[in-house]
Amino acid sequence: MNAIPMTVAGAKALEVELLRLKDVERPRIVNEIATARAHGDLKENAEYHSAKDEQGFIEGRIQEIESKLSRMQLIDVTQLPQDGRCVFGTTITLLNLTDKSETSYQIVGEDEADIELDKISCHSPIAKALIGNEEGDEVTVKAPKGDILYEIIEVQYI
Repeated sequence: MNAIPMTVAGAKALEVELLRLKDVERPRIVNEIATARAHGDLKENAEYHSAKDEQGFIEGRIQEIESKLSRMQLIDVTQLPQDGRCVFGTTITLLNLTDKSETSYQIVGEDEADIELDKISCHSPIAKALIGNEEGDEVTVKAPKGDILYEIIEVQYI
């Protein structure tokens, strides 16, 4: 099995979700199943079937998170050598050389990626183009609408 790269914040978020699923959601759904079972005939009991479906989802998510946490490779970007290179966990400020707009992204694991929070997956085309480059380098990102040329303005290890 392959290691799953994860930032400290990403690992913490998964641990919090796992704890909530085990300590809150699992007991809640067990109670809902017991209540629905008390209503009688299980064949035509929509509450029972709905609760059982939700229980399956919760148990599946618990297994998925436990698997990811057991295979995670925790990367604390603040402990890495701050040499200006783009690596997993760094926050990178880019200048689009076509329209002169600036943008920043943090390269994170798949589970942490959220474009609205400027967090991109390490498997995304932008991250793949950036990793290994340094401040001042120009990189070409192969995008669906065509190639985009960026200059790396700053690499932060935060």
